Amino acid sequence: MTTHADTAHVHEHHWEWSWAPLFTVAGIFFVLPMAFASFFVYDNMTFTAVFAGVGTVVLLAGIAKWVDEGLTQVPLLAGVASIGLPIFIVSEVFIFLGLFASYWLMRLGFEVWPPEGTPHIDKLLPTIMTVILVSSSITCHTAEEKLEHGNLSGFNSWWMISIVLGAIFLGCTVYEWNHLIHLDFIPSTNAYSTAFFTITGFHASHVLVGLGAFIAVLLPALGGRTNKTFVTCVSIYWHFVDIVWFFVASQIYFW
Repeated sequence: MTTHADTAHVHEHHWEWSWAPLFTVAGIFFVLPMAFASFFVYDNMTFTAVFAGVGTVVLLAGIAKWVDEGLTQVPLLAGVASIGLPIFIVSEVFIFLGLFASYWLMRLGFEVWPPEGTPHIDKLLPTIMTVILVSSSITCHTAEEKLEHGNLSGFNSWWMISIVLGAIFLGCTVYEWNHLIHLDFIPSTNAYSTAFFTITGFHASHVLVGLGAFIAVLLPALGGRTNKTFVTCVSIYWHFVDIVWFFVASQIYFW
């Protein structure tokens, strides 16, 4: 059974253009700023649904195209992913650090925290979400081990379990947001609500991108094609998202 791109339908590198980066960025743009603005600023559910729906499809298409190119073309420079991924992770760390630094300054600057207007936020749900996300990292690692030993069927099964757990986590975020919004707790309620929705939303966007990457790797794998470098990169990214959640949960919910 073929499991690596370098042994099946791989073409030599040649200069060409790709619409994958444009679609990926456009999808993120529609899903995040456009959909969020439509919902929270303009209170227009129609535009929110359109932007979120179109953005999700475009984002997944961009990621899928990028993965397909990686599976079917020999890269001009070998080993670029192993260098680029840590740089990307470090850049993401600094973005999250900036958000946390802003939160810490607000948190320490208030005599009473959370500020007036903040409803009771139950700590059980984020605890459950933590267990779910940690479990997804374990299943993701198990899938990697299966692939390492040439068990593509086992890889697919554990990879799909990781996707399901990630989707459940994202569903918990949506459920919590919906509950709080119905309590009139929105980003403009107070300083805490602004930080809460910004940080949890930014993390949720990373979960969404991770799920897109998971699916993009899974689809060709179901047909017998996969790439160990892709799997490793997606796995490392997912573990990063998992680690960041510990900071999100501990700071936003428990401090």
